[in-house]
Amino acid sequence: MTNSTAAQAEQGTTKKTLSRRFSTAPMMDWSDQHCRYFWRQLTRDALLYTEMVTTGALIHGNRERFLEYNDLEHPIALQLGGSNVDELAQCARFAEDWGYDEVNLNVGCPSDRVQNNMIGACLMAHPQLVADCIKAMQDATSIDVTIKHRIGIDDQDSYEHMRDFVGTVADTGCTTFIVHARKAILQGLSPKQNREVPPLRYEDVIRLKQEFPSLEIIINGGIKTHEQADELLQSLDGVMLGREAYQSPSILMDVDSHYFGHSDPVSDKKDAIRALYPYIESLLSKGAPLHHISRHTLGLFNGERGSRLYRRHLSENAHKRESGIDVMEAALAFIG
Repeated sequence: MTNSTAAQAEQGTTKKTLSRRFSTAPMMDWSDQHCRYFWRQLTRDALLYTEMVTTGALIHGNRERFLEYNDLEHPIALQLGGSNVDELAQCARFAEDWGYDEVNLNVGCPSDRVQNNMIGACLMAHPQLVADCIKAMQDATSIDVTIKHRIGIDDQDSYEHMRDFVGTVADTGCTTFIVHARKAILQGLSPKQNREVPPLRYEDVIRLKQEFPSLEIIINGGIKTHEQADELLQSLDGVMLGREAYQSPSILMDVDSHYFGHSDPVSDKKDAIRALYPYIESLLSKGAPLHHISRHTLGLFNGERGSRLYRRHLSENAHKRESGIDVMEAALAFIG
């Protein structure tokens, strides 16, 4: 990174208004607007990321469907998938127009479908193209433009490969890098396997922060406890939780006090569910089935007496057209 870029990075850091000390990850089919509304009952301060949305879907599809969210979801970041400079610039403008707090470029998804469209982790082999995309997004909007990437792909997985990739992108003035601390294997592993099989290399992400101290480096991958996060935060600027936040959402209930020094919004899990009732009633009045939101709550009571019955009751009943708040209450009654 050049001296001028280092100065830009330092200046950009002082301008930031978002705290990325703790965030939830963008997760396809999971972190939709209903999930995020549920999470907001548990934490007010965590930065929430949308599912990845492709530029083609926004430009040619139902834009409102992909961009709609509730104001309660702030702070919220839109993650984009794409590699066409002009299309990414256009979609970055959409993000600002819709009031998102940040727009993020996906350079980490390993699925075959996105690879075929030059989206996701395969872009790590094209650092200058990624830099051009980030620059176009920056020029198109005044909100923060960030990037989420892997530590490497296939045989381009040395620390030096990642360092050079980050340096090239940082030369645009981009200051926030969210690093999934596993490499992606683009042929032979499914997306699920790519979240589990390649080993975690936290030390490479920490080394990256040491080499680029003016950049904001957020770590993602395999973080399951606040104690583990605290240890990483001794060396890094933020942690991002994905599967753990979704599968055991109670971990979010003390995020505000633990990471931000604020009061937690709720201490009772049943109260968190009941806080959803007005939102659920609104969805039901529009014809949406209960399971659109109830499915995101299935892990909330993990480990508690009655949790299996809670999950089973919702799984068996929430998809039915007539299901409503009474089904949620009946499920809660199983929790001891």
